[in-house]
Amino acid sequence: MVDLFLPKNSKVKKGKFYKLNVSSENPIILSIYRWNPENNENPRLDSYEIDQKKCGPMVLDALIFIKNQIDSTLTFRRSCREGVCGSCAMNIDGVNTLACLKPINEIKGEIKVYPLPHMKVVKDLVPDLSKAYKQLASIKPWLQKKIVNKNESSNILEEKKQLPKEREKLDGQWECVLCFCCTTACPSYWWNSDEFLGPAVLLQAARWVNDSRDDKRKQRLNEINDSLKLYRCHSIMNCTRSCPKGLNPAKAIAELKKAIVTEL
Repeated sequence: MVDLFLPKNSKVKKGKFYKLNVSSENPIILSIYRWNPENNENPRLDSYEIDQKKCGPMVLDALIFIKNQIDSTLTFRRSCREGVCGSCAMNIDGVNTLACLKPINEIKGEIKVYPLPHMKVVKDLVPDLSKAYKQLASIKPWLQKKIVNKNESSNILEEKKQLPKEREKLDGQWECVLCFCCTTACPSYWWNSDEFLGPAVLLQAARWVNDSRDDKRKQRLNEINDSLKLYRCHSIMNCTRSCPKGLNPAKAIAELKKAIVTEL
């Protein structure tokens, strides 16, 4: 029989419990994943009991309250607090989402907070997104135009107009904030992250493929027409279910496959 072992320091242990010192009508407990790469210890789950009335209505408000009032060593990303930047993506109550958009009242019982799954952890709730950003750069997420005459740059500066119907094709794609909640919820990405681009990057690829102002549509389709980059997607739909912005990456990926079949 084969013996299987977990990597060193991978078992999550029970951590500290920070009990509320004063009585409260509406106490809540947050169980938060903690790991510090500098102390060579196992990750742990620290529990924090707080008064919900002393913080805002969202999970991010509770995390900020804990960092400011209880434990300044707690580490997480946040910026806009409006669901626009995608910085505070994490796994809350078993679902990948944005902490600034997740209401505390929607969660029954203890609030369990983990970093995005299947990503290397930098510290506590901060995942390492370096690979995902490199994959994003590989699809060239900017407008590309053909240069008719290399000696004349006027065609580059010329305005490229877009009809309302052409603009509508980008709806459901441009709204992506690159939080990577969908990508880290995708089993295909878990097992093939070195080659498979993942739902978030492929959604961005669709956004630029469908932009009428871009002159490299066929070239873009050719570059992602790969058994690993694109076709590792098996339409499991985890990406669509986990998107905090209500987008449908699975549909965008299916449309990319259709465009490759019909146009190349």
